[in-house]
Amino acid sequence: MAALLASMIHDAPTDSDVVLELEQLARRQGTGLAADDLDGCWQLNQTWSREGNASSSVSIGLLRGLQACLMLERQGDGMAIANQVSLGAVQLRFDGTASLKGRQPMLMFSFDSVRLKVGSLTLVNRSLPAPAKQRQPFFALIAMGAERGWLCARGKGGGLALWIRTPDNAA
Repeated sequence: MAALLASMIHDAPTDSDVVLELEQLARRQGTGLAADDLDGCWQLNQTWSREGNASSSVSIGLLRGLQACLMLERQGDGMAIANQVSLGAVQLRFDGTASLKGRQPMLMFSFDSVRLKVGSLTLVNRSLPAPAKQRQPFFALIAMGAERGWLCARGKGGGLALWIRTPDNAA
């Protein structure tokens, strides 16, 4: 499995300079990404600040250890989105809807529920209020690997992220 994952991310950017160049290209030419390209489970691999400084190895190590992931699934004209972290049998998950807008495009999303589970026991399952239109979170999509093994985006807060598609969701 490790060999498969390594082969899928061989072309993934490793520093922010490359990501920033890809971002400029995406702004000028768009990415050509569609909802079907995004289907799958994306594990967070690296983050950078708004300016392109790499996150501390402690914080990214913690997020990787918590198996931070973004799950996207095409549903009709839109998409289902989930953001999840897990530690052993404990899982915190936010679920909602998403859609692509614009040429770059932007993945606009909102979460409508949060769930905390321990094993199969649900401890919390709550609805969340919809954000005001101007406060809706998004990811400006920057680039995807040639073999659809990685995805880069800039979040509403300005940070950059690189996700790696889990092997069972590879193209």
